[in-house]
Amino acid sequence: MKKLIMLTTLLLFSFSPSLIAQENDFIKEYLERLETSKTYLILVAESMPENKYEFKATPDSMSFAENLMHIGWAMDWHSQSLMGGREARDWNTDTELKVDNKSKKEMIAKISETFDKTIEYISNFDVNRLQERLDYFGADRTKRQILLLLADHITHHRAQMLVYMRLNGLKPPRYVLYQ
Repeated sequence: MKKLIMLTTLLLFSFSPSLIAQENDFIKEYLERLETSKTYLILVAESMPENKYEFKATPDSMSFAENLMHIGWAMDWHSQSLMGGREARDWNTDTELKVDNKSKKEMIAKISETFDKTIEYISNFDVNRLQERLDYFGADRTKRQILLLLADHITHHRAQMLVYMRLNGLKPPRYVLYQ
């Protein structure tokens, strides 16, 4: 029996560092993805003329500018509020991450700042907490899944912005294996 306990303990401890290393790899790879996503999104935002920032594909769609700022809002909410526990911003009153009366330059600066805050938060995130579960609009998700959902969300809205550029006769910046 002692041998079985010792063997079990040995196996348990031998796998534990491996799992932590995998989690650290996930964070490292996620941060790399977020950095390249930031670079590409800012390039897209800079490429759209400011006089086209209010363009909407349909009356019910968000404008180019609203898509841009919505990405920032989502990054802030997913990282700082949902995962970080900070009280969520009030969409009805908080204008920091809304288009409001911001210029193109101000919106790009704000999205860059929000990426930086998100990257900082994730850089300092305790990898042992990636398996914690949260209620995500009625779905039970791990914090790892929340990060993946955030990456998908950024890509989704950036793609809408690329379509808006094409609808305005503009050639979007070339996609160079950004994520």
